[in-house]
Amino acid sequence: MSFEARRAKALALLKATGMWASNYEPPILRGLWKLGFKIPPPHFVPFWKTTLFASLWFGGAWGVVMWLTVWSRQGVVLGAALVAAAAAGLCFGLFMSLYYAYGRRKHRLPDWSSLDGIPEQK
Repeated sequence: MSFEARRAKALALLKATGMWASNYEPPILRGLWKLGFKIPPPHFVPFWKTTLFASLWFGGAWGVVMWLTVWSRQGVVLGAALVAAAAAGLCFGLFMSLYYAYGRRKHRLPDWSSLDGIPEQK
């Protein structure tokens, strides 16, 4: 089964749960899909990969914003800023992973690889 067909099946399953589309199709993911990245919806991504991805993008973005707006003016040492950004990113990544793992368990969603055997929903 192609990635697009599997993604469509996964999105149909997620929509059937009644959760908001922004929870299973976040804007950053839709943008990556438009750029051609083949990333499954977050409820179908392994815990560690969600943690890594969310930690990196959030920690990096938050660290840059904090450096430009606060830390550079306060004289915060670059090493301390990097540690703070990494800690914030890790906390965010873990909480997002827990959130998606909870949704996966609550709605009894199958593994990404198991979607091939599930019949189409109407």
